[in-house]
Amino acid sequence: MSVLFLKRFLKRPRQIASIIPSSRTLIRKVVDKMDLSVPRVIAEYGPGEGCHTREIVRRMHPESRLLLFELDPEFASHLTDHFRPDPRVIVLNADAGSLSEQLLCNGLKQCDYIVSGIPFSLLDPEKKRALLRATFDALTPAYHAAFIIYQVTNELKEKGHCDHFARTESEYCLQNIPPMFVTKFYRTLNGHPHHSNGANGNGAH
Repeated sequence: MSVLFLKRFLKRPRQIASIIPSSRTLIRKVVDKMDLSVPRVIAEYGPGEGCHTREIVRRMHPESRLLLFELDPEFASHLTDHFRPDPRVIVLNADAGSLSEQLLCNGLKQCDYIVSGIPFSLLDPEKKRALLRATFDALTPAYHAAFIIYQVTNELKEKGHCDHFARTESEYCLQNIPPMFVTKFYRTLNGHPHHSNGANGNGAH
């Protein structure tokens, strides 16, 4: 277990959903839900100490861009130090709700994928609705674009919080402490496969 992870969990248990980082199985299930073989723009909410981030970075295309939104200053500092050599990664000690403006500031249009491990069930209802709407609006309207979450509960699907997304896929990962739902919310119902050849229009360079 990461000493930093445990330390930050003990200090901010409501902000950090689990006492230990994700398992290799969970990480694989989350990252497998993205096609990273071509240039993509990706955002990650609440990367923590970066266990999912490292796998995304390992797989993503040389011309992809990854924006990390981490509210905890110590985690943000850790991520900045770790990913400093990689120009594809932008670490932001900022609220995920600022995604649209951060895309604009970095010369990007929209995201292909947004990944989140933040505990949505603990968010204020109004903030939850606003963040989910901003997330939907930040995704490019292409068949592959999706919001991918891993959560202890599946309330975003079961309670209809993400009904504005076109379609949903969900699976349960028992090989994690605690077990997690991995759910993929697609931006559109269908699309044109030719978008996947890198012509995503998102400004990833």
